[in-house]
Amino acid sequence: MGDIVKKILVKPIHITVEVGKAADEACSFKQDCAELKAKAEKLGGLLRDAAHRSNDLYERPARRIIDDTEQVLEKALALIQKCRNHGLVKRVFTIIPTANFRKMSSQLENSVGDVSWLLQVSGSANDRIDRGDEYVGLPPIATNEPILCLIWEQIGILYTGSLDDRCDAAASLVSLARDNDRYGKLIIEEDGIVPLLKLVKEGKMEGQENAAKAIGLLGRDPESVEHIIHAGVCSVFAKILKEGPMKVQAVVAWAVSELVAHHPNCQDLFAQHNIIRLLVGHLAFETVQEHSKYAIISNKATSIHAVVMASNNSNANICIIDDDEKHIQIPHPTGNKQPSQMHNVVTSTMALKGQSKPPQSNGENHNNNNNNNNAAKQSLQSYQQNFPFSGTSVKGRELEEPETKAYMKAMAARALWRLAKENSPICRSITESRALLCFAVLLGKGREDVQYNSAMALMEVTAVAEQDAELRRSAFKPNSPACKAVVDQLLIIIEKADSELLIPCIMAIGNLARTFRATETRMISPLVRLLDEREAEVSREASIALAKFACTDNYLHLDHSKAIIIAGGAKHLIQLVYFGEQIVQSPALVLLCYIAIHVPESKELAQAEVLTVLEWASKQGPFIQDETIDILLQKAKDSLAVYQSRGSRGFH
Repeated sequence: MGDIVKKILVKPIHITVEVGKAADEACSFKQDCAELKAKAEKLGGLLRDAAHRSNDLYERPARRIIDDTEQVLEKALALIQKCRNHGLVKRVFTIIPTANFRKMSSQLENSVGDVSWLLQVSGSANDRIDRGDEYVGLPPIATNEPILCLIWEQIGILYTGSLDDRCDAAASLVSLARDNDRYGKLIIEEDGIVPLLKLVKEGKMEGQENAAKAIGLLGRDPESVEHIIHAGVCSVFAKILKEGPMKVQAVVAWAVSELVAHHPNCQDLFAQHNIIRLLVGHLAFETVQEHSKYAIISNKATSIHAVVMASNNSNANICIIDDDEKHIQIPHPTGNKQPSQMHNVVTSTMALKGQSKPPQSNGENHNNNNNNNNAAKQSLQSYQQNFPFSGTSVKGRELEEPETKAYMKAMAARALWRLAKENSPICRSITESRALLCFAVLLGKGREDVQYNSAMALMEVTAVAEQDAELRRSAFKPNSPACKAVVDQLLIIIEKADSELLIPCIMAIGNLARTFRATETRMISPLVRLLDEREAEVSREASIALAKFACTDNYLHLDHSKAIIIAGGAKHLIQLVYFGEQIVQSPALVLLCYIAIHVPESKELAQAEVLTVLEWASKQGPFIQDETIDILLQKAKDSLAVYQSRGSRGFH
């Protein structure tokens, strides 16, 4: 950058010399020319100072100020040259208004102010003290666009100021970026990202927070996020999440969530920098400490019935897990090894004393109790030697304020929520870690923002699993302890039906509809009760979730359809189809059609006169205009026309 600035300074410095020579040769307006010469010489001195410090100059304003200064000097030279001795006739016919000198003097003064400002914002605090400069405020060039010059000043301080000054400058940029999208664009265009990232890496804690917050605010559209990504934000954020102060880590996690939310294409780039693992580590810290006895033994070459639990008391427990599971160790963000992949962990436990019956895996009895116990004991010893359970946190992390810890968890969950959206590989990484168990625990005992972000993360992960059969089978096995914990907690929230967590939890349960067994019907009744909810959005989501249980694609659609009828779903659906708001009518009708198709012989459907409802719906424009609904309506009517016409005579 220094060489470029030096090159563009050569011409204006040369012009200042020419102005002085021309002023000395002036035959008219000598006094005015002498004043212009003095100001040009002062300007030349500042330009030479700038050339000596070219490596420190902030290039963006430097280019514009030097260009404007060069134009002013050229005009001054042209004006003075008119005052030289060009012969009597030319002097007679050359008329120079006195106002021209006043105007040119003002323009040169403005250029002096602009270059002085440039030197000030590009220099360090010590340089300004050594020169004895006083703060001159915004430069004259700011007359046309004061905000741009304010941004220049703050970015200039970010490049060369002290750590305290840079902290204040980052805070100013936070305010500007928050106030106006255009200001955010200008900060990016004027090269503000690089010094902000540098401050995140090396600043004091407050400066790091301000810089990370500014970066999060600046990524408001895909183009801006792309610029931030190219500047190296992924590696900087990964380093902070691994080693930085927790307050800064929380802001960085928030910034990750913002960048990903506005440009999902950067999800994989963050994942490549181990951001997922680091975020899960923060989520798990003091969240699943009561479960830290669970350990995964990684052995890709051998298949062993050995997942070990190390208890704080003398009665350690042993876990048996399926042979075909792949066990992966996910280290803690600090680099210490921590047990992971909780969704695979415990299918059953038994005491080391061997007094209880061995657990079952995949429906097969494990008859060799002693062999299993010995293998587990050996695995426990091996694990304790290589990965001591005590090394689970950064020194001093436990001493953080509870508010800081809670905010860290909230932002980690928020970032994982955004990263997981519509991304199978990332969801697989999340489910292979302790995250599912963490989400389940935090849904139950976290503060409101932690609970909400955890619910949203589960909603996104389950939405991907609904479409990804491999992920669904590996992460949400019915006998998986983490999956059971998640489902239990989702159902508790659905049964309470009194928080903002309700809708994401309904959606998450619906996404998991294909994972439940025929005997697992406990989620049907709570969802059916929500069909009678006063809020249309809740009834709508409950209808959609139940439709995923009753749809033809669900292998257990018959069992689930019967369970919905037994729970009293038919009467609620009829009310919603007839009298519900527009957003809930179609989902309710779709669910009613599925039930009618699969259980057409139902006495409850006949008594509720569902066929009459479907006949009415088939004449309503909004329904028949939807091809999917129209096809379902016809199938449902055809099924009910046979069974219920015959059954109705028997019922009455």
